[in-house]
Amino acid sequence: MQQSEKKSIEIKPYLNNEMARFYQVSHPTFTKWMKAIADKVGKRNGAYWSVKQVEIIFAELGMPKTLLF
Repeated sequence: MQQSEKKSIEIKPYLNNEMARFYQVSHPTFTKWMKAIADKVGKRNGAYWSVKQVEIIFAELGMPKTLLF
């Protein structure tokens, strides 16, 4: 991939394991990270993080450096 090419991530609802994969960490590690910012992100409604929550997670943890789908 050339340097000028950039991959982008779609902001949509994601599961915990999908988010952990984006950050290349284990599910338990991602869960610990989420506990640290729980007051900012709020609770999930079901299994998925909402679009707004995903935006907050990316703002708090930074955009994932590598995107694995």
